[in-house]
Amino acid sequence: METYIKPFFNILNEMSPYLLLGFLIAGVLHSFVPQKIYQQHFSKNNFKSVLYSTLFGIPLPLCSCGVIPTAMSLRKNNASKGATVSFLIATPQTGVDSILATASLMGIPFAIIRPFAALFTALVGGTLVNIFNKNEEEKENLVDINSCSEKKDFKTRCIEALHYGFVEMMQDIGKYLIIGLLIAGLITLFVPDDFFTLLAEYPLANMLLILLFALPMYLCATGSIPIAAALMLKGLSPGAAFVLLMAGPATNMASILIVRKVLERKTLILYLTSIIIGAIGFGLTIDYLLPAEWFSNTFATSKITSCKNDTEWWKIASSFLFIGLIIHAFIKKKHTNKMEIEEKNCNTLLKFKIEGMKCNHCKNNVEMNLKKIANITSVEIELEKGIAYINGDVQKETIIAEVEKLGYDCHYID
Repeated sequence: METYIKPFFNILNEMSPYLLLGFLIAGVLHSFVPQKIYQQHFSKNNFKSVLYSTLFGIPLPLCSCGVIPTAMSLRKNNASKGATVSFLIATPQTGVDSILATASLMGIPFAIIRPFAALFTALVGGTLVNIFNKNEEEKENLVDINSCSEKKDFKTRCIEALHYGFVEMMQDIGKYLIIGLLIAGLITLFVPDDFFTLLAEYPLANMLLILLFALPMYLCATGSIPIAAALMLKGLSPGAAFVLLMAGPATNMASILIVRKVLERKTLILYLTSIIIGAIGFGLTIDYLLPAEWFSNTFATSKITSCKNDTEWWKIASSFLFIGLIIHAFIKKKHTNKMEIEEKNCNTLLKFKIEGMKCNHCKNNVEMNLKKIANITSVEIELEKGIAYINGDVQKETIIAEVEKLGYDCHYID
């Protein structure tokens, strides 16, 4: 039994301290950086808006589903198509949590190149979209972003930061992190060591194979790290592993469909082309132009397969804390959903089915935008079932139109 579970715990011990730090920083960014800053600087159809949205997006720890409502909300609040696309490309590829975790498991060079690649790819993608949409009229602001600002004291913001980082974020990506770690452990145990060596002389073939599976799949930026590291141990080239780190988190079938629906087919083609060319370009650069010793899999090997029992106590403690926080987050999520259902008076609330929400960030963005509608007094969303409960004197068509502007399907429930 030890043989089967040891790779999982070795990876967890290496990543957990950095994951905890990343979740903390995520909470601080969420609580202390006003949302209006993101919205006010993205509206122009120029390179500056693309640059700003890319720089703001890179450190944000949003997954490829959580970034969708944020990007659609930016677009709704007058962000240009180029700025929206650059945000969509840059944000899910990186984040403070994934950068730290990459350094811990795959080494500093991977961690440095990862945000740089996201920056370059997002700038290219956003700029191309702006060029091909340069004659598009800027749409009017639909909401006054200043009207939704809240004044909170420092203590309240700190509590909010801890709740967001260690409860909401854990609820959103904790499952995918555990799945990623388990997949990495299974790869380490059951995939033959020479599995990818058959294509070792053809790195481009490896990269295309990875792209085939990575583009439609959901992989969070952090959850993709142990998978990439484990595949390197089986002969995958560092460049091909980097393609997984870029393309896997950058997009999935849900984001492809929503970009097609909201930003139109031409923008979708430019969006996917930028991701594919950027991933393969940086993958080939790693394999052919940069020193091979920078990306040696001996670093990952020592972390994943080491049989030594001298793991530092603080790493083990971090692993137990990380697992405890995930368990707490999911227990709290289940309990909260139950309480919300019991407290609802369904005779006085309008109910809507919303398709496509995957995480708390999706839920929060929909709630925030619905609350801006005049005469709405309360909005509650049951994330597990995708049902919104809305109280107020408002037309059903208004609710449906507002939700669809964010990229989701919505219909009224009798």
